[in-house]
Amino acid sequence: MALTRNFFAKIPVFFGMIRFEHTLFALPFAYLGLFLAERGIPRGRIFFWVTVAMVGLRTAGMTYNRIVDRKWDALNPRTRDWALPQGKLSVKFSCWAFLTASGFYFWAAYELNALCAVLSPVPFAMIVIYPWLKRLTFLSHFFLGMILGAAPVGGWIASREAFSIPVFLLLGAVCCWVAGFDMIYSLQDADFDREYHLHSFPARFGRDATVWVARGLHLLTLIFMAGLGRAIPLGKFYWSGLLLAAVFLLREHWIVFRKGSEGIQEAFFCMNAMVSVTFFLAVFFDLMLS
Repeated sequence: MALTRNFFAKIPVFFGMIRFEHTLFALPFAYLGLFLAERGIPRGRIFFWVTVAMVGLRTAGMTYNRIVDRKWDALNPRTRDWALPQGKLSVKFSCWAFLTASGFYFWAAYELNALCAVLSPVPFAMIVIYPWLKRLTFLSHFFLGMILGAAPVGGWIASREAFSIPVFLLLGAVCCWVAGFDMIYSLQDADFDREYHLHSFPARFGRDATVWVARGLHLLTLIFMAGLGRAIPLGKFYWSGLLLAAVFLLREHWIVFRKGSEGIQEAFFCMNAMVSVTFFLAVFFDLMLS
């Protein structure tokens, strides 16, 4: 009984460690690819398994990242109070959570279709490579963008079992969006990364270059999404949503400009969640009402 209580007490700690609520960043884009491929509300079975695959892969990726980075997290003043450095969760528990989430991901891919099953090792390999890549090159921000960019690709092929131009536009948009906001987020750890010889764009090139490159990447995000609107094509609801998402991205950069490091948390979590949800709702309402 005590063992069971101890296990369930660890669940909220685990969800806090992997920032489970930040699934909100990636899941709407997976749904976006799925809804576009289905030209409306998707079949219930596909919707269910896409959700399982996305949540499973993100949970596995975040858990693995925390396990691999626990040494650095214990040294970093920003992260030293996290669950693994503080011993609130054991490495053994985290490893079992990683294997469980990975199992759900591969199960969901198998249930979707043959192409999803065949390609499923690719994004899984990417989440395993990513934490080690951060020790080698500042390009890890773009690699993270590719990982999250796989979400709408997966949603699309879950429905169509094929690739096409729109899915590559979605991949480009998400990759640029994620790389840009991850660079901004990494500004918090630039000094730590330099001291411990870790690689990030801010540590290598400084704050000003990071901010300008992030702005350029987010401009590319809007260009890719505009290309998507023309390629499908989509109507006025989508273009209105694209304009609103542009406003949120502008506000993100304005917050960082005005508040500096103190505004990064607000810019990262609030504005990026709004961007993700806005894009999805724009597509949803366009498909439903146009």
